[in-house]
Amino acid sequence: MTELNYGFPPQLRLKKAAEFKNVFTNPIKSTDRYFTLLATQSDFGHPRVGLAIAKKMIRKAVHRNVIKRTVRESFRIQQHTMGGIDIVVLARKEALDAPPGALRKSLEKHWLKLVSKCASC
Repeated sequence: MTELNYGFPPQLRLKKAAEFKNVFTNPIKSTDRYFTLLATQSDFGHPRVGLAIAKKMIRKAVHRNVIKRTVRESFRIQQHTMGGIDIVVLARKEALDAPPGALRKSLEKHWLKLVSKCASC
């Protein structure tokens, strides 16, 4: 029996501008009141996530960091169910006042929706 690794190493992150641009050019979208997620198929055998939490939407760095930590944690737990997709997460203003549990539920729905949409591509 193999044990799953729930780490978040650098290979699971989008870091370069070209990687983000690739997702922004022709994305599959998933939107609700807290987040907009953009995704594309990738050539890698594992999912990668990038965060684009705008200062214009969430003014204080403390609040942006809380949202980022919530997104990373949700992704870290769900990464084994995703396959090879690249995802960019954009936060909306409503995410600022939302409780962490609501953000996690929202993200779980987004992960499932994007996996099913990207599988059909």
